[in-house]
Amino acid sequence: MGTQTRISGYHKKLAMVLAVFSILLVWQIAAWFLPGFLMPGVPDVMARLWKEIQSADFRAALWGSLGRLGVGYGAALVFGIGFGLVGAVLFFFREVLKSVIIILQSIPSIAWVPLFLILMGFGNLPIIIVVALSAFFPAALSVMNATESVQQVHVSAARVMGATRWDMIRHVYLPAVMPELITGAQLAFGNAWRALISAEMLVGFGKGLGRGLAYSGETADMVGVMANILVIAILAPLIDQLVLEKLKHRLLRYQYV
Repeated sequence: MGTQTRISGYHKKLAMVLAVFSILLVWQIAAWFLPGFLMPGVPDVMARLWKEIQSADFRAALWGSLGRLGVGYGAALVFGIGFGLVGAVLFFFREVLKSVIIILQSIPSIAWVPLFLILMGFGNLPIIIVVALSAFFPAALSVMNATESVQQVHVSAARVMGATRWDMIRHVYLPAVMPELITGAQLAFGNAWRALISAEMLVGFGKGLGRGLAYSGETADMVGVMANILVIAILAPLIDQLVLEKLKHRLLRYQYV
């Protein structure tokens, strides 16, 4: 039986640097062979990005997107984890909820935008709801699947000691599903980020990174398009590494000793 060795932090950072370098290299090679109005080079896009970062409009767009993401993603985690844990002690509810999720998660998140625009009008709320829906499904499903693998001996022991359903959720199921919960939260974040950018591009309301990308495309500003894509590509892994990965190491520190 082979043994799996854990990659050190240095090698992980080196792998990330090599991945970024490879992407930029392929991008620049494509720019050399294509006209500038179709594919701007990396230096031109970096110069535009540096200029944009210093502008008030960029900061307003950034905070607008992060605000919608925070509200939608936070609500999805609260309800997803809550419903998933409730499903651990209410078996019929779990089966109903799982069936609902399996049916609805096949619908692309962007398909919900016209419905919520008609119901709620233009504003932040339709975007937030779309973000929350896209993140809710993987969060709830990961928790429910994890509760099914909790050892029956632990459940039986808790019941013998007189544990209520609330006690079972707090002291048996929640600690047991924590690794899958964190993984589900990371997967939900990826869904939420993609839904946010797509919804902002389609709704065209207010300030946001998705709206900035759509506007650059509408005006055939390829440098602006690539600069916005670069920001979107950088922010998602940055948030994942600085927030979610640190939270994962803190909550699951026993796995990293």
